[in-house]
Amino acid sequence: MRGIDVTSGSLFSYVDLEERIPARHPLRKVRQVVNDALASLDAEFEELYTDFGRPSIAPERLIRASLIQILFSVRSERQLMEQMQYNLLFRWFVGLGIDDAVWVPTVFTKNRDRLLTTKMSRKVMAAILAHREIAPLLSDEHFSVDGTLIKAWASMKSFQAKATDTPPDDDPGGSHSSDSPAKDQPQTTETASMPRPTRQNRNAEVDFRGEKRSNATHASTTDPDARLYKKSSGTGAMLCFMGHALMENRSGLIVQGDLTEADGHAERRAALDMIHRHSPGSTRQLTLGADKGFDAAEFVADLRQTCVTPHVAQKSRYSAIDGRTTRHAGYALSIKHRKRIEEAFGWAKTVGGMAPTVYRGLERVRSRFILTMAANNLARLPRLLTA
Repeated sequence: MRGIDVTSGSLFSYVDLEERIPARHPLRKVRQVVNDALASLDAEFEELYTDFGRPSIAPERLIRASLIQILFSVRSERQLMEQMQYNLLFRWFVGLGIDDAVWVPTVFTKNRDRLLTTKMSRKVMAAILAHREIAPLLSDEHFSVDGTLIKAWASMKSFQAKATDTPPDDDPGGSHSSDSPAKDQPQTTETASMPRPTRQNRNAEVDFRGEKRSNATHASTTDPDARLYKKSSGTGAMLCFMGHALMENRSGLIVQGDLTEADGHAERRAALDMIHRHSPGSTRQLTLGADKGFDAAEFVADLRQTCVTPHVAQKSRYSAIDGRTTRHAGYALSIKHRKRIEEAFGWAKTVGGMAPTVYRGLERVRSRFILTMAANNLARLPRLLTA
């Protein structure tokens, strides 16, 4: 018998969001871990808010909403609020009831920017990693480190000359001379001419020839914190930041994240900061795997002074790594496992919305990058915990 197509405008409806989500849905385990981690941060949240005034958006809901935005590649807060109007899965994860009103996008972003600073993003990541089900998965001795370029939310046309009373120096910077040029001395020079006007209501075309530009003489008017940089001699320079991650080698989870201005020595400085932040005053002999860009005598010496064995890939010439390190079987394992850190960077750019970032300013991009690394860990949890 054929069914009847009748539109029913029911006045009352009893919908239990918990029953609408499949029992084996991967987000169930993710939500449980996130809720436990946020519960452990209750005292931290309490210190951020006063006892008077209008109630703000609950910090737990802000963080859960930001995580679901990253996990499902929602490109903007406005689209996130739109999806939360009708997406029951999003409402269930964030903690909104079926009749609860969705926030205005601008109100959501203002509340989020006040809450999710770099310090808070690191606390969220640490609370997730300290969860009783995740902590046994982590290695506390063997780590890998690497960096990646995060394209800034600024066009090359915004890279304008700085206001100055003296003419800029014609020489924009030095040149590369090592086997890994991008790690030792960044190339930050491009040439461009002034924009040529075209027909009305169209962005002017630019022929990037004739005028030398460098970070010393120019800055982006859109995002002054972005730097012109290219990681290798075969690629073009772009306005970007440099993201860094520290990975433990047992399960491939990111335990520390950071983001700095793009610079030829930024990866080494960030690597030392992250390993010291994660294991301050450790008495164990740690290992740190890295690519050839970290094969520098000063960096290797700094690691050895802090009881960290540098499992760094060797350069073809003038390597600071010798047989004292390479003769051990653990060195080959570190070189093999360190490549897994690229999976986190790839996920952050293809799924997490970091290619390019849609935020401006070093602080905002850094806090978002760290939260994206935490979301990458959450995305891997259902498979890790059921293995």
